[in-house]
Amino acid sequence: MEQIQDNINQSNVAVDLFQKCRDFTRADEVKAAGFYPYFRPIEENEGPVVQIEGRKIIMAGSNNYLGLTAHPKVKEAAIKAVEKYGTGCSGSRYLTGTLDLHNELETRLAKFMGNEACLLFSTGYQTAQGIIPTLVQRGEYVVTDKDNHACIVAGYMMAKGLFADFVRYKHNDMADLERVISRLPLDVGKLIVTDGVFSTSGDIVKLPDLVPIAKKYNARILVDDAHAIGVIGKGGRGTASHFNLEGEVDMTMGTFSKTFASLGGFVVGTERVINYIKHHSPALIFSASPTPASVAAALATLNILEQEPERITNLIRNANKMRKGFKELGFNIIDGQSAVVPVIIGDDLLAFKFWRELYDNGVFVNVFISPGVPPGLQMMRTSYMATHENHHLDRILEIFQQTGKKLGII
Repeated sequence: MEQIQDNINQSNVAVDLFQKCRDFTRADEVKAAGFYPYFRPIEENEGPVVQIEGRKIIMAGSNNYLGLTAHPKVKEAAIKAVEKYGTGCSGSRYLTGTLDLHNELETRLAKFMGNEACLLFSTGYQTAQGIIPTLVQRGEYVVTDKDNHACIVAGYMMAKGLFADFVRYKHNDMADLERVISRLPLDVGKLIVTDGVFSTSGDIVKLPDLVPIAKKYNARILVDDAHAIGVIGKGGRGTASHFNLEGEVDMTMGTFSKTFASLGGFVVGTERVINYIKHHSPALIFSASPTPASVAAALATLNILEQEPERITNLIRNANKMRKGFKELGFNIIDGQSAVVPVIIGDDLLAFKFWRELYDNGVFVNVFISPGVPPGLQMMRTSYMATHENHHLDRILEIFQQTGKKLGII
């Protein structure tokens, strides 16, 4: 009896919700070692060169792919929007938060992407949450690449909470996609969701192989082109355009926080589907609408993208130069065709040390460690802009070479 009472007493011990917060010390340990790379405040942002902690540093980790965040026309558009509309909309799109600017950008983006309709969201992350659980409901399936962005993961987990289900297939493995989807009932709704350009590795989805599988198994396709629009495709129109499959993708979502030099997200598709999302998506209906400055900045960026397609040429030329340069130096990279060039380091601590050496020598990149990437793929995720000049790129390669030799990577 005493043992039973002891067990009862132990099971009734109060657990503090915040105990896990006190137990989390990994970040503190990295800070104490002097290698902490995150939350570094940027004091001035001029594109390829920024100021951090009073020093000018070459930025090789930004998603500002076309280099437009500091463009005079983009800044002017944002300022004029604030002067005309104020700083916010103070309501959701569904009620009092729709401006003529929102409608204008939706019309322009739908036309640019070759679709019937477009719907704006307040962030790119929120866009997936606004689409996936709205469309995929009880008894239906999300079929998703294992390496999809976290916003897609959040979206299908929300769908699961509504009694939909999800299955995952191996990264960019179309044989595994067919293996997985072939096991699902043919007579239920299915949505295949994939990044266009995968944000960590920079590789591109094998869309020409994915499309026939979707048709064979009666599935719809949603492509997240956050890292593709303004980077690949005709005039920067993204993954479907890159493969000449514009009419074969049902929906494309994107973000304004990268090539569009702003903040927000969007989805394009057929008018009936966009209309349904507009009237059923809690993420849209219960969120404040994108701010006037954000929308105006995105509109100005779209103008520049259409008028100056050479920016895309410059961007890809810069990224290709770095791919070639890293390989010639002896680094192991994940090859691709986008603006993202990952340099594999292969160890958490070594990756932090590598980052610190780069930073101390005037180069900023993003360090990805496990569990964000699989063990052995810890990396310096470098990314490039159309506005990087050769002297910036040469300096990055020089510092990488010095660091690689110092730490025994090359």
